[in-house]
Amino acid sequence: MNKKEELPLRIGVGIVLLNDKNKIFVGRRIDNPRQFWQMPQGGVDNNEGLLQAAKRELKEETNIESIKLIKELDGWTEYDLPKNLLGKVWKGKYKGQKQKWFIMKFLGDEKEINVKTKHPEFFEWKWIEIDKITDVVVGFKLDVYKKVKEKVKMIIN
Repeated sequence: MNKKEELPLRIGVGIVLLNDKNKIFVGRRIDNPRQFWQMPQGGVDNNEGLLQAAKRELKEETNIESIKLIKELDGWTEYDLPKNLLGKVWKGKYKGQKQKWFIMKFLGDEKEINVKTKHPEFFEWKWIEIDKITDVVVGFKLDVYKKVKEKVKMIIN
């Protein structure tokens, strides 16, 4: 395995999906089923635009297509994987992720939401208050979620 410093960051996207009460969609990951929840997120494919990737990831993870883009957040966020996940996640090619985040509004009926997708990542989902988002996330993503939470609060309040 490569030394961590030599590995690149994976380019990814994250989606802050709001319902009509401005609560945030979170899912509980199949591969980490403890108390941790996360917003939909994932990697960007070759020759894929960032917004296109965000919409694809949202569809792949939640079946959701009924959305409206509210804002692409300024800047990027980054996180490093903890040592116990290095070499295991993303086939060992990356040390962490550099993400572009999007705020979207869910316009559909909740019957559209289905986390039992072709390649499921979540086994459960719920809507939570924006202030709770940093209470439920896995530790190595906490700084990203703090930054995203502050930016989202400035926009929705």
